[in-house]
Amino acid sequence: MQGVLTGFAVIAVVIGVGYVIGRRGHLGEHGREVLTKLAFHVASPALLFTTLARADLSVIFSSRLLVTAMSTAAAAGVFVAVGAVRGWGVGRTTIGALCSSYVNSGNLGIPIAVYVLGDASLVAPVLLFQIIAVTPVALTILDLSGRGEKGPLWMRLLTPLRNPIAVGSLAGVAVSGFGLKVPAPIMDPATLIANMSVPAVLLAFGISLCGSTMPGRGAEKGPVFLSVALKAVGQPLVAWALATGVFGLRGHQLLDVVVTSALPAAQNLYTFASRYRVAEGLARDSILMSTVLSVPVLVVVAALLG
Repeated sequence: MQGVLTGFAVIAVVIGVGYVIGRRGHLGEHGREVLTKLAFHVASPALLFTTLARADLSVIFSSRLLVTAMSTAAAAGVFVAVGAVRGWGVGRTTIGALCSSYVNSGNLGIPIAVYVLGDASLVAPVLLFQIIAVTPVALTILDLSGRGEKGPLWMRLLTPLRNPIAVGSLAGVAVSGFGLKVPAPIMDPATLIANMSVPAVLLAFGISLCGSTMPGRGAEKGPVFLSVALKAVGQPLVAWALATGVFGLRGHQLLDVVVTSALPAAQNLYTFASRYRVAEGLARDSILMSTVLSVPVLVVVAALLG
């Protein structure tokens, strides 16, 4: 219980600081855009590189990760199906699918893993799965949809290698996979830059709330409510059903997968939406609403399965 409240309190304070900065105009007219570009092009790639370079990639192979992967695919798949039927477009549907399934495994997942699950490493498989598999695929789709899939085939195939988030992830995987040790003169500055990622994302998100309408209104109302329902309720329910009915998980293992699946949508999804200038309102409202709703959901999950 304490872990849930602590994790959310930290995020709320930083977002609140961003909101005050935006209201007072301390960073000027383009402050949010600068923070978004800083996070996307510099700080987040450094964070992914330093995280994966030190990670034990063997932790991704487990039944618990299979539950996470399948529940992620189920939630995202439902949104994609509805988006295709309703004609929401590739970029908008991609952002909505991410908001329906991509959990906040870093700045919220880690403290909750420590205080609720008792072990920070339990969130590592989810973090690695999202970084290695989900992020490169989603950003490649956004890249290609933004360019209208123009240009020669070889250039389209190399799209992930032109994306800084994907490059940082792949570089970290390569370092860890080959057992390389990054010299301190390289790793220390990279770690220092990486430490800017989460604050930059949260501050940019807080600034974006200035002047915005109440969440769940306007043209994005339908996609927002669908993504929030899938993220806050659908994904944890699917995870519970798979864990108990298919993989036979019980006790702490069951609690681990359901808690991680019940985490809200990650704040860096707003960075993706802002970077590609697509469905920014959908991302902002979905993240905010799923974060608020995940508090009672996580409390209930911890009480029933803990």
